[in-house]
Amino acid sequence: MPFVVISILSTLIVLGIMVLVHEFGHFAVAKLFRVKVEVFSIGFGKRLFGFRRGDTDYRLSLLPLGGYVKMQGELGGDGTVPLETTVLSGTAASGDAPRDSGDLNSKPRWQRVLIALAGPVANFILALVLMTGLYMMHNEVDAYRSKPADIDFVAQNTPASDAGIQSGDRIVRFDNRSNPTWDTLWMRTEPNLGQKVAVTVLRKGQRVDTTLSVPAPRDADSFSIGSLGFVPLMQTTPIVVHGIEPSMPAGKAGLKAGDKILAIDGQALHSAPAILAYLQQMRGAPVTVKVQSGNTVHDLQVTPRIADTGEGKVYQLGFETEPPPFKVEELPLPAAMIQSAKFNVKNSSLIIEVLRRMVTRHMAVQNLSGPIGIARETGLAATSPGWQPIIALMTVISLNLGIFNLLPVPILDGGVVLLLLIESVLRHDLDQKFKERIYQGAFVLLLLFAAFVMINDITKLPILSKVKP
Repeated sequence: MPFVVISILSTLIVLGIMVLVHEFGHFAVAKLFRVKVEVFSIGFGKRLFGFRRGDTDYRLSLLPLGGYVKMQGELGGDGTVPLETTVLSGTAASGDAPRDSGDLNSKPRWQRVLIALAGPVANFILALVLMTGLYMMHNEVDAYRSKPADIDFVAQNTPASDAGIQSGDRIVRFDNRSNPTWDTLWMRTEPNLGQKVAVTVLRKGQRVDTTLSVPAPRDADSFSIGSLGFVPLMQTTPIVVHGIEPSMPAGKAGLKAGDKILAIDGQALHSAPAILAYLQQMRGAPVTVKVQSGNTVHDLQVTPRIADTGEGKVYQLGFETEPPPFKVEELPLPAAMIQSAKFNVKNSSLIIEVLRRMVTRHMAVQNLSGPIGIARETGLAATSPGWQPIIALMTVISLNLGIFNLLPVPILDGGVVLLLLIESVLRHDLDQKFKERIYQGAFVLLLLFAAFVMINDITKLPILSKVKP
Protein backbone atom coordinates (compact mmCIF):
# COMPACT_ATOMS: atom_id res chain seq x y z
CA MET A 1 0.00 0.00 0.00
CA PRO A 2 1.43 3.44 -0.92
CA PHE A 3 2.85 5.48 1.95
CA VAL A 4 0.46 8.38 1.24
CA VAL A 5 -2.58 6.10 1.60
CA ILE A 6 -1.18 4.58 4.81
CA SER A 7 -0.55 8.07 6.20
CA ILE A 8 -4.06 9.32 5.41
CA LEU A 9 -5.85 6.25 6.78
CA SER A 10 -3.73 6.01 9.94
CA THR A 11 -4.15 9.75 10.60
CA LEU A 12 -7.93 9.59 10.24
CA ILE A 13 -8.05 6.64 12.65
CA VAL A 14 -5.66 8.16 15.20
CA LEU A 15 -7.18 11.66 15.19
CA GLY A 16 -10.68 10.16 15.16
CA ILE A 17 -9.90 8.24 18.36
CA MET A 18 -8.34 11.32 20.00
CA VAL A 19 -11.31 13.56 19.17
CA LEU A 20 -13.85 10.89 20.13
CA VAL A 21 -12.28 10.46 23.56
CA HIS A 22 -11.99 14.23 24.11
CA GLU A 23 -15.61 14.94 23.21
CA PHE A 24 -16.85 11.92 25.14
CA GLY A 25 -15.26 13.45 28.24
CA HIS A 26 -17.42 16.57 27.81
CA PHE A 27 -20.44 14.45 26.92
CA ALA A 28 -20.19 12.10 29.91
CA VAL A 29 -19.82 14.85 32.53
CA ALA A 30 -22.57 16.93 30.89
CA LYS A 31 -24.90 13.94 31.10
CA LEU A 32 -23.83 13.39 34.70
CA PHE A 33 -25.07 16.90 35.53
CA ARG A 34 -28.24 16.38 33.43
CA VAL A 35 -27.32 18.88 30.72
CA LYS A 36 -29.07 18.28 27.40
CA VAL A 37 -26.53 17.46 24.68
CA GLU A 38 -27.94 18.46 21.28
CA VAL A 39 -25.03 17.47 19.01
CA PHE A 40 -22.07 15.09 19.33
CA SER A 41 -19.97 15.69 16.22
CA ILE A 42 -16.72 14.26 14.91
CA GLY A 43 -15.54 16.99 12.55
CA PHE A 44 -16.81 20.52 11.88
CA GLY A 45 -19.07 22.10 9.31
CA LYS A 46 -21.76 20.39 7.23
CA ARG A 47 -23.31 17.21 8.63
CA LEU A 48 -22.52 14.21 6.42
CA PHE A 49 -24.46 11.45 8.18
CA GLY A 50 -25.36 10.23 11.65
CA PHE A 51 -28.26 9.21 13.81
CA ARG A 52 -30.40 10.67 16.60
CA ARG A 53 -30.91 9.02 19.97
CA GLY A 54 -32.80 10.85 22.69
CA ASP A 55 -31.93 14.57 22.69
CA THR A 56 -28.63 14.08 20.84
CA ASP A 57 -27.74 14.07 17.15
CA TYR A 58 -24.62 11.91 16.75
CA ARG A 59 -22.98 12.97 13.51
CA LEU A 60 -19.91 12.87 11.30
CA SER A 61 -19.20 16.29 9.77
CA LEU A 62 -17.33 17.45 6.69
CA LEU A 63 -14.07 18.88 8.08
CA PRO A 64 -12.08 16.21 9.99
CA LEU A 65 -10.07 18.79 11.97
CA GLY A 66 -11.56 18.14 15.40
CA GLY A 67 -15.04 17.82 16.84
CA TYR A 68 -17.47 19.33 19.29
CA VAL A 69 -20.27 18.64 21.74
CA LYS A 70 -23.12 21.15 21.44
CA MET A 71 -25.08 21.52 24.68
CA GLN A 72 -28.37 23.35 25.13
CA GLY A 73 -27.73 27.05 25.67
CA GLU A 74 -24.19 26.86 24.24
CA LEU A 75 -22.61 28.43 21.17
CA GLY A 76 -22.68 26.06 18.19
CA GLY A 77 -19.59 24.03 17.40
CA ASP A 78 -19.53 25.46 13.89
CA GLY A 79 -19.41 29.07 15.12
CA THR A 80 -23.14 29.78 14.68
CA VAL A 81 -25.37 31.11 17.45
CA PRO A 82 -28.42 28.87 17.95
CA LEU A 83 -31.71 30.76 18.10
CA GLU A 84 -32.74 29.09 21.33
CA THR A 85 -29.54 30.34 23.03
CA THR A 86 -30.40 33.96 22.32
CA VAL A 87 -34.03 33.53 23.39
CA LEU A 88 -33.28 31.64 26.59
CA SER A 89 -30.47 33.92 27.69
CA GLY A 90 -32.55 37.00 26.95
CA THR A 91 -35.60 35.91 28.88
CA ALA A 92 -33.61 34.61 31.81
CA ALA A 93 -31.59 37.79 32.05
CA SER A 94 -34.73 39.89 32.20
CA GLY A 95 -36.26 37.64 34.79
CA ASP A 96 -39.34 36.90 32.66
CA ALA A 97 -38.85 33.14 32.59
CA PRO A 98 -36.49 30.60 34.12
CA ARG A 99 -34.02 28.64 32.00
CA ASP A 100 -34.75 25.02 31.11
CA SER A 101 -33.19 22.68 33.69
CA GLY A 102 -31.24 21.01 30.89
CA ASP A 103 -29.70 24.32 29.79
CA LEU A 104 -25.95 24.49 30.37
CA ASN A 105 -26.23 28.04 31.71
CA SER A 106 -28.72 26.95 34.37
CA LYS A 107 -26.05 24.84 36.06
CA PRO A 108 -23.72 26.10 38.81
CA ARG A 109 -20.43 27.44 37.52
CA TRP A 110 -18.41 24.69 39.22
CA GLN A 111 -20.34 22.12 37.19
CA ARG A 112 -19.69 24.04 33.97
CA VAL A 113 -15.98 24.20 34.85
CA LEU A 114 -15.89 20.42 35.32
CA ILE A 115 -17.69 19.89 32.00
CA ALA A 116 -15.10 22.10 30.24
CA LEU A 117 -12.16 20.33 31.91
CA ALA A 118 -13.53 16.84 31.21
CA GLY A 119 -12.32 16.82 27.57
CA PRO A 120 -8.64 17.50 28.28
CA VAL A 121 -8.75 15.19 31.32
CA ALA A 122 -10.11 12.41 29.10
CA ASN A 123 -7.12 12.90 26.77
CA PHE A 124 -4.70 12.72 29.69
CA ILE A 125 -6.38 9.53 30.94
CA LEU A 126 -6.18 8.03 27.43
CA ALA A 127 -2.46 8.85 27.26
CA LEU A 128 -1.89 7.16 30.62
CA VAL A 129 -3.93 4.09 29.63
CA LEU A 130 -2.24 3.72 26.24
CA MET A 131 1.28 3.64 27.61
CA THR A 132 0.29 1.52 30.61
CA GLY A 133 -1.22 -1.07 28.26
CA LEU A 134 1.85 -0.96 26.02
CA TYR A 135 4.24 -1.46 28.92
CA MET A 136 2.12 -4.36 30.22
CA MET A 137 1.77 -6.20 26.91
CA HIS A 138 4.53 -5.01 24.61
CA ASN A 139 7.26 -3.06 26.35
CA GLU A 140 10.07 -2.72 23.82
CA VAL A 141 13.45 -2.49 25.55
CA ASP A 142 16.62 -1.78 23.58
CA ALA A 143 18.55 -5.04 23.32
CA TYR A 144 21.93 -3.35 23.88
CA ARG A 145 21.01 -2.53 27.49
CA SER A 146 21.50 -6.16 28.58
CA LYS A 147 24.76 -6.51 26.63
CA PRO A 148 28.38 -5.58 27.51
CA ALA A 149 29.04 -1.84 27.86
CA ASP A 150 30.66 -1.24 24.47
CA ILE A 151 31.09 2.43 23.51
CA ASP A 152 30.20 3.68 20.04
CA PHE A 153 31.26 7.32 20.34
CA VAL A 154 32.87 9.66 22.89
CA ALA A 155 32.29 13.41 22.56
CA GLN A 156 35.10 15.87 23.22
CA ASN A 157 35.22 18.04 26.35
CA THR A 158 32.99 15.71 28.37
CA PRO A 159 33.60 13.70 31.57
CA ALA A 160 34.26 10.58 29.46
CA SER A 161 36.84 12.25 27.20
CA ASP A 162 38.48 13.93 30.22
CA ALA A 163 38.84 10.44 31.73
CA GLY A 164 40.61 9.23 28.58
CA ILE A 165 37.77 6.92 27.48
CA GLN A 166 37.68 6.41 23.70
CA SER A 167 35.29 5.23 21.01
CA GLY A 168 35.46 1.44 20.70
CA ASP A 169 36.35 0.88 24.37
CA ARG A 170 34.48 -1.71 26.45
CA ILE A 171 33.84 -0.87 30.11
CA VAL A 172 34.87 -3.99 32.07
CA ARG A 173 34.65 -2.44 35.53
CA PHE A 174 32.47 0.38 36.78
CA ASP A 175 32.56 1.31 40.47
CA ASN A 176 32.48 -2.10 42.19
CA ARG A 177 30.88 -4.04 39.33
CA SER A 178 32.88 -6.18 36.90
CA ASN A 179 31.79 -6.72 33.29
CA PRO A 180 28.71 -4.51 33.65
CA THR A 181 25.90 -4.36 31.12
CA TRP A 182 24.51 -0.96 30.18
CA ASP A 183 21.59 -1.53 32.55
CA THR A 184 24.01 -2.28 35.40
CA LEU A 185 26.11 0.75 34.54
CA TRP A 186 22.99 2.94 34.57
CA MET A 187 21.96 1.64 38.02
CA ARG A 188 25.45 2.16 39.45
CA THR A 189 25.73 5.69 38.02
CA GLU A 190 22.67 7.19 39.74
CA PRO A 191 23.96 6.57 43.32
CA ASN A 192 27.25 8.24 42.30
CA LEU A 193 25.95 11.58 40.99
CA GLY A 194 28.52 14.26 41.76
CA GLN A 195 31.13 11.63 42.66
CA LYS A 196 34.27 10.17 41.06
CA VAL A 197 33.94 6.54 39.96
CA ALA A 198 36.73 4.06 39.27
CA VAL A 199 36.46 2.73 35.72
CA THR A 200 38.42 0.12 33.78
CA VAL A 201 38.12 -0.17 30.01
CA LEU A 202 39.33 -2.83 27.60
CA ARG A 203 41.09 -1.26 24.60
CA LYS A 204 42.62 -3.47 21.91
CA GLY A 205 43.10 -6.27 24.44
CA GLN A 206 44.69 -4.01 27.09
CA ARG A 207 43.03 -2.97 30.37
CA VAL A 208 43.18 0.76 31.11
CA ASP A 209 42.27 2.13 34.56
CA THR A 210 40.86 5.64 34.96
CA THR A 211 38.51 7.75 37.04
CA LEU A 212 35.23 9.18 35.72
CA SER A 213 33.63 12.30 37.23
CA VAL A 214 29.87 11.87 37.21
CA PRO A 215 28.01 15.21 36.90
CA ALA A 216 25.24 16.08 39.35
CA PRO A 217 22.19 17.63 37.61
CA ARG A 218 19.74 19.76 39.57
CA ASP A 219 17.04 17.16 38.99
CA ALA A 220 18.24 13.57 39.41
CA ASP A 221 15.38 12.32 37.22
CA SER A 222 16.77 14.31 34.28
CA PHE A 223 20.14 12.50 34.36
CA SER A 224 21.06 10.46 31.30
CA ILE A 225 24.04 8.37 30.27
CA GLY A 226 24.59 10.87 27.46
CA SER A 227 25.64 13.53 29.97
CA LEU A 228 28.76 11.43 30.68
CA GLY A 229 29.85 12.02 27.11
CA PHE A 230 29.71 8.55 25.61
CA VAL A 231 27.08 6.86 23.43
CA PRO A 232 26.46 3.11 23.82
CA LEU A 233 27.02 0.77 20.89
CA MET A 234 23.37 0.02 20.14
CA GLN A 235 24.01 -2.29 17.17
CA THR A 236 26.96 -3.56 15.17
CA THR A 237 25.27 -3.19 11.77
CA PRO A 238 25.05 0.09 9.79
CA ILE A 239 22.22 2.55 10.41
CA VAL A 240 19.28 2.18 8.01
CA VAL A 241 17.43 5.35 6.96
CA HIS A 242 13.69 5.07 7.62
CA GLY A 243 12.39 8.50 6.65
CA ILE A 244 13.64 11.75 5.13
CA GLU A 245 12.67 15.38 5.78
CA PRO A 246 12.86 16.69 2.19
CA SER A 247 13.55 20.30 3.15
CA MET A 248 16.49 19.35 5.38
CA PRO A 249 20.15 18.95 4.26
CA ALA A 250 20.20 15.14 3.97
CA GLY A 251 17.15 15.11 1.69
CA LYS A 252 18.55 17.86 -0.50
CA ALA A 253 21.86 16.01 -0.74
CA GLY A 254 20.10 12.93 -2.13
CA LEU A 255 19.78 10.61 0.90
CA LYS A 256 16.81 8.24 0.52
CA ALA A 257 14.77 5.92 2.72
CA GLY A 258 16.38 2.47 2.76
CA ASP A 259 19.94 3.81 2.41
CA LYS A 260 22.56 2.61 4.88
CA ILE A 261 24.90 5.03 6.68
CA LEU A 262 28.33 3.38 6.68
CA ALA A 263 30.37 6.25 8.16
CA ILE A 264 30.47 9.99 8.91
CA ASP A 265 33.83 11.59 8.09
CA GLY A 266 35.35 8.12 7.98
CA GLN A 267 34.06 7.17 11.45
CA ALA A 268 31.58 4.29 11.72
CA LEU A 269 28.64 5.35 13.90
CA HIS A 270 25.83 2.93 14.66
CA SER A 271 22.91 4.96 16.03
CA ALA A 272 21.09 8.26 15.67
CA PRO A 273 22.31 9.47 19.12
CA ALA A 274 25.91 8.82 18.06
CA ILE A 275 25.45 10.81 14.84
CA LEU A 276 23.77 13.68 16.72
CA ALA A 277 26.59 13.75 19.29
CA TYR A 278 29.17 13.89 16.48
CA LEU A 279 27.31 16.71 14.69
CA GLN A 280 27.19 18.79 17.89
CA GLN A 281 30.92 18.28 18.28
CA MET A 282 31.52 19.49 14.71
CA ARG A 283 29.38 22.62 15.40
CA GLY A 284 27.72 22.71 12.01
CA ALA A 285 30.79 22.04 9.86
CA PRO A 286 30.13 20.12 6.59
CA VAL A 287 30.43 16.34 6.93
CA THR A 288 31.06 13.53 4.47
CA VAL A 289 28.46 10.77 4.74
CA LYS A 290 29.38 7.39 3.24
CA VAL A 291 26.11 5.86 2.02
CA GLN A 292 25.21 2.45 0.62
CA SER A 293 22.23 2.56 -1.78
CA GLY A 294 21.50 -1.00 -2.85
CA ASN A 295 24.85 -2.34 -4.02
CA THR A 296 26.32 1.12 -4.68
CA VAL A 297 28.50 2.98 -2.17
CA HIS A 298 28.99 6.72 -2.56
CA ASP A 299 29.77 9.85 -0.53
CA LEU A 300 27.43 12.76 0.17
CA GLN A 301 28.66 16.18 1.28
CA VAL A 302 26.13 17.52 3.80
CA THR A 303 26.11 20.68 5.90
CA PRO A 304 24.03 20.23 9.08
CA ARG A 305 21.27 22.69 9.90
CA ILE A 306 20.64 23.93 13.43
CA ALA A 307 17.09 23.35 14.69
CA ASP A 308 15.23 24.02 17.92
CA THR A 309 13.77 20.76 19.25
CA GLY A 310 12.17 22.30 22.35
CA GLU A 311 14.96 20.85 24.51
CA GLY A 312 17.56 23.11 22.95
CA LYS A 313 19.17 23.89 19.61
CA VAL A 314 20.93 20.99 17.92
CA TYR A 315 22.58 20.36 14.55
CA GLN A 316 20.64 17.92 12.38
CA LEU A 317 20.87 16.34 8.93
CA GLY A 318 17.13 15.66 8.71
CA PHE A 319 16.46 11.91 8.56
CA GLU A 320 14.98 9.22 10.78
CA THR A 321 16.61 5.84 11.35
CA GLU A 322 15.27 2.36 11.81
CA PRO A 323 15.18 1.62 15.56
CA PRO A 324 18.00 -0.46 17.02
CA PRO A 325 17.29 -4.12 17.92
CA PHE A 326 14.93 -4.54 20.87
CA LYS A 327 13.41 -7.23 23.04
CA VAL A 328 9.87 -7.33 24.42
CA GLU A 329 9.12 -7.34 28.14
CA GLU A 330 5.78 -7.46 29.99
CA LEU A 331 5.68 -5.23 33.06
CA PRO A 332 3.24 -5.80 35.95
CA LEU A 333 0.45 -3.21 36.29
CA PRO A 334 2.06 -1.07 39.05
CA ALA A 335 5.41 -0.86 37.24
CA ALA A 336 3.65 -0.20 33.91
CA MET A 337 1.65 2.68 35.43
CA ILE A 338 4.81 4.22 36.89
CA GLN A 339 6.60 4.01 33.54
CA SER A 340 3.55 5.43 31.77
CA ALA A 341 3.35 8.34 34.22
CA LYS A 342 7.05 9.13 33.68
CA PHE A 343 6.61 9.03 29.90
CA ASN A 344 3.60 11.34 30.00
CA VAL A 345 5.12 13.81 32.46
CA LYS A 346 8.29 14.05 30.36
CA ASN A 347 6.40 14.66 27.12
CA SER A 348 3.92 17.07 28.72
CA SER A 349 6.82 19.13 30.02
CA LEU A 350 8.35 19.17 26.55
CA ILE A 351 5.08 20.33 24.94
CA ILE A 352 4.68 23.11 27.52
CA GLU A 353 8.30 24.16 26.98
CA VAL A 354 7.74 24.37 23.20
CA LEU A 355 4.66 26.57 23.76
CA ARG A 356 6.61 28.78 26.16
CA ARG A 357 9.45 29.19 23.66
CA MET A 358 7.03 30.20 20.91
CA VAL A 359 5.31 32.77 23.14
CA THR A 360 8.68 34.23 24.16
CA ARG A 361 9.87 34.13 20.51
CA HIS A 362 12.68 31.69 21.25
CA MET A 363 11.15 29.23 18.78
CA ALA A 364 9.51 29.92 15.42
CA VAL A 365 5.84 29.11 14.85
CA GLN A 366 6.99 27.58 11.56
CA ASN A 367 8.23 24.60 13.57
CA LEU A 368 4.63 23.58 14.27
CA SER A 369 3.12 20.71 12.31
CA GLY A 370 -0.48 20.63 11.11
CA PRO A 371 -2.55 17.82 9.56
CA ILE A 372 0.01 17.13 6.81
CA GLY A 373 2.92 16.99 9.25
CA ILE A 374 0.91 14.80 11.62
CA ALA A 375 -0.03 12.53 8.70
CA ARG A 376 3.64 12.13 7.76
CA GLU A 377 4.65 11.26 11.32
CA THR A 378 1.67 8.91 11.75
CA GLY A 379 2.53 7.15 8.49
CA LEU A 380 6.15 6.69 9.60
CA ALA A 381 5.00 5.34 12.97
CA ALA A 382 2.45 3.01 11.35
CA THR A 383 5.08 1.55 9.01
CA SER A 384 7.71 1.16 11.74
CA PRO A 385 8.17 -2.32 13.22
CA GLY A 386 6.43 -3.05 16.50
CA TRP A 387 3.58 -1.32 18.33
CA GLN A 388 5.65 1.14 20.32
CA PRO A 389 6.07 3.88 17.65
CA ILE A 390 2.35 4.24 16.86
CA ILE A 391 1.20 3.92 20.48
CA ALA A 392 3.81 6.44 21.65
CA LEU A 393 2.77 8.85 18.88
CA MET A 394 -0.92 8.47 19.80
CA THR A 395 -0.01 9.22 23.40
CA VAL A 396 1.88 12.39 22.46
CA ILE A 397 -0.96 13.55 20.19
CA SER A 398 -3.45 12.96 23.01
CA LEU A 399 -1.27 15.01 25.37
CA ASN A 400 -0.99 17.75 22.74
CA LEU A 401 -4.75 17.84 22.31
CA GLY A 402 -5.37 18.01 26.05
CA ILE A 403 -2.78 20.73 26.70
CA PHE A 404 -3.76 22.78 23.65
CA ASN A 405 -7.41 22.80 24.72
CA LEU A 406 -6.42 24.06 28.17
CA LEU A 407 -4.94 27.26 26.70
CA PRO A 408 -6.89 30.33 27.93
CA VAL A 409 -8.27 31.08 24.47
CA PRO A 410 -12.02 31.67 24.06
CA ILE A 411 -13.86 28.71 22.44
CA LEU A 412 -11.16 26.35 23.73
CA ASP A 413 -11.85 24.60 27.03
CA GLY A 414 -9.28 26.74 28.85
CA GLY A 415 -10.98 29.89 27.57
CA VAL A 416 -14.37 28.66 28.77
CA VAL A 417 -12.92 28.03 32.22
CA LEU A 418 -11.29 31.48 32.24
CA LEU A 419 -14.60 33.22 31.46
CA LEU A 420 -16.35 31.18 34.14
CA LEU A 421 -13.70 32.22 36.68
CA ILE A 422 -14.12 35.86 35.66
CA GLU A 423 -17.89 35.54 36.14
CA SER A 424 -17.30 33.98 39.55
CA VAL A 425 -15.19 36.98 40.59
CA LEU A 426 -17.79 39.43 39.20
CA ARG A 427 -20.62 37.38 40.80
CA HIS A 428 -22.76 37.62 37.66
CA ASP A 429 -22.79 36.23 34.11
CA LEU A 430 -21.22 38.26 31.32
CA ASP A 431 -23.62 39.51 28.68
CA GLN A 432 -24.47 36.60 26.35
CA LYS A 433 -24.14 38.73 23.21
CA PHE A 434 -20.69 39.84 24.36
CA LYS A 435 -19.59 36.25 24.91
CA GLU A 436 -20.99 35.20 21.55
CA ARG A 437 -18.89 37.86 19.81
CA ILE A 438 -15.79 36.71 21.71
CA TYR A 439 -16.39 33.09 20.73
CA GLN A 440 -17.04 33.96 17.09
CA GLY A 441 -13.90 36.10 16.89
CA ALA A 442 -11.83 33.35 18.51
CA PHE A 443 -13.32 30.80 16.11
CA VAL A 444 -12.20 32.89 13.12
CA LEU A 445 -8.70 33.33 14.61
CA LEU A 446 -8.39 29.58 15.16
CA LEU A 447 -9.41 28.94 11.55
CA LEU A 448 -6.76 31.42 10.37
CA PHE A 449 -4.17 29.78 12.62
CA ALA A 450 -5.13 26.34 11.24
CA ALA A 451 -4.81 27.69 7.69
CA PHE A 452 -1.36 29.12 8.48
CA VAL A 453 -0.15 25.80 9.90
CA MET A 454 -1.50 23.88 6.90
CA ILE A 455 0.20 26.27 4.46
CA ASN A 456 3.40 25.86 6.49
CA ASP A 457 2.99 22.08 6.12
CA ILE A 458 2.49 22.36 2.37
CA THR A 459 5.70 24.37 1.95
CA LYS A 460 7.60 21.42 3.47
CA LEU A 461 6.35 18.96 0.85
CA PRO A 462 9.04 17.43 -1.42
CA ILE A 463 7.68 19.03 -4.61
CA LEU A 464 8.09 22.49 -3.08
CA SER A 465 11.34 21.84 -1.26
CA LYS A 466 13.03 21.28 -4.61
CA VAL A 467 12.43 24.90 -5.65
CA LYS A 468 13.71 26.37 -2.39
CA PRO A 469 17.15 28.05 -2.47
